[in-house]
Amino acid sequence: MLVKVFGSAVFGVEATTITVEVNIDKGIGYHLVGLPDNAIKESSYRIAAALKNNGYAMPGKKITINMAPADLRKEGSAYDLTLAIGILVASGQINAEDVDKYIIMGELSLDGSLQPIRGALPIAIKAKEEGFKGFFLPKQNLKEAAIVAGLNVYGIDNVQEVIDFLEGKGTLEPTTIDTRAEFYKTLDFPEFDFSDVKGQESIKRCMEIAAAGGHNIILIGPPGAGKTMLAKRLPSILPPMTLREALETTKIHSVAGKLKEVGLMNQRPFRSPHHTISNVALVGGGSYPQPGEISMAHNGVLFLDELPEFKRDVLEVMRQPLEDREVTISRAKFTVTYPSSFMLVASMNPSPSGFFNDPDSPQTSSPHEMQRYLSKISGPLLDRIDIHIEVTPVPFEKLSDDQKAESSVDIRKRVTAAREIQTERFEQMENIHYNAQMNTKHIREYCALDDVSKQLLKTAMERLNLSARAYDRILKVARTIADLDAASIVVSSHIAEAIQYRSLDRDGWLG
Repeated sequence: MLVKVFGSAVFGVEATTITVEVNIDKGIGYHLVGLPDNAIKESSYRIAAALKNNGYAMPGKKITINMAPADLRKEGSAYDLTLAIGILVASGQINAEDVDKYIIMGELSLDGSLQPIRGALPIAIKAKEEGFKGFFLPKQNLKEAAIVAGLNVYGIDNVQEVIDFLEGKGTLEPTTIDTRAEFYKTLDFPEFDFSDVKGQESIKRCMEIAAAGGHNIILIGPPGAGKTMLAKRLPSILPPMTLREALETTKIHSVAGKLKEVGLMNQRPFRSPHHTISNVALVGGGSYPQPGEISMAHNGVLFLDELPEFKRDVLEVMRQPLEDREVTISRAKFTVTYPSSFMLVASMNPSPSGFFNDPDSPQTSSPHEMQRYLSKISGPLLDRIDIHIEVTPVPFEKLSDDQKAESSVDIRKRVTAAREIQTERFEQMENIHYNAQMNTKHIREYCALDDVSKQLLKTAMERLNLSARAYDRILKVARTIADLDAASIVVSSHIAEAIQYRSLDRDGWLG
C-alpha cells in the first residue's frame, strides 16, 4: 500500500513542504531515499522502539520511503513522527483517511514521547499558505507555531495522541494565541535600567542619539568606566518592536531552535558573543547553514566587548552585512539569505593596558604597542560605525550621589517620538525605517545644510581628514539630533554635536 504524509524542511528562514511517500511491498528491507542525512537514516531505530513500546510493530516487509523533492537535502531528526505515521498507515495498522491534510513533525523518543524541533514558526506559516488543515508538533514548540492564525495547531506529548486523533478515537483541541495581546505585553520595568547609571550624562546622550537613529556606536575607555554597563542598557531605550519586526525576529530564533516555550518575541534581542567566536558562528553558515549571531541580533543589539580582541578576519566579514543589512550564504546547490539589521555596539580599551591618557595611572604601553593594538580594527569597519565616544571613569562624588538618574522609560519616550518622525519620513520607502539606513540620495534630500553648517563641516573634514563615508555618517547623526529636537531642518548646532562623536577620526588621537 502507498501512502503520502507531509512534513517540512527549513532553508534560511523559509519552509518547503516535503512529501513523504511510504510504500510497503513483499520482501524484506528498509529503504529511505530522497537525500536524507544521518539523523534521518538513524530514525528507523527510534521509530521501531517507539512503535513497539506503544503496542504497534515495524512491518516485517519491504518498506520504501521517498522524501520528495528528492534532490533537496533533508536534515535533522524532526521527520521521525512523519515517517512513523506513514509506516503505520501504509501497513494498515491504523486507518487515517485525512492524514494528507496535516503537516506532521516531531522527534521521537524510544517511549514514543516527542522532543522539540527547529523552525516551527516558518513551517506553520508555510502550512497555512498551502492550505493544510492542521499541524501536529511537539508541545514544547506549540506557542511559536500557534502565532499563525487560521491554522489548527496541535501540541503533542506522545505518538499515541496523533494516532487516536487520526483514527477518530480521541480529541485534540487546537491551540490559538491572540497574537496582538501576546505582543503588547511589553515590559515597562526593564531588567537593566539607565537609572542605575551614575554620572556619564554625555554618554547617555550618545546612547539616546544612537537608539533614536539606529546608529552603530563604539565606546572607548579604561576598564571599569562603565562601557559594558551602558551597552547592556541600550535595548531598554529602543522603541518597542512593531508586529512585523517581532515576527521576523521570532522566525530567526525559531529556525535556530532558541525559543524555549515562548510565543511571539516582544523584547528586542541583545547578543554578546565572546571574542573567540569564529566567522561562521558570527555571520552564519555551516554545511547546513544556520543563522549566526548577527542574524540572531536582527532588530536588536549586537554587542562586541573588547573589539580589538576579536580576530581581524572575523570583524572583516561583518563589513558587508553592516551595509546591506542581510547576509547571504552560498553553497554549491543552494543559497540562503538571513536578515541582519542590527545595531552594532562595540567597546574597547584605548590601549593594551587600558589606561591610555589616564593621568592617575602609569601608561605601560609603548606607541608601537598602541599602534599594533588599534590596527586590529580596520579603517573601513570603523567608518561603518557612526558614533565614536570616549568613556571616562566616574568620579567618587557622582558614584556616591543618592539622586536617582533619568529612567530608561523616560528616555525611550523621546527616542520613540524621534523614530515616529523617521517612520513618517520614510513611509513610502520599502527598506528604510530610520536614519541609519539612509543612502547617499536620501542624505542629500533630508540633510540639506545652510552655508554656516557647510562651512563648519568643511573645516572639520579638512582638519580631521575624514573619508566620504565619515561625512555621510556625520550628516546622518546630525539628522537624528534634529529629530530629537523635533526640528525640520539640520542646523549648525546639530552638525557641531555630530562632529564631536567622531573621536577616532581626530588627528593625534594616538598621542
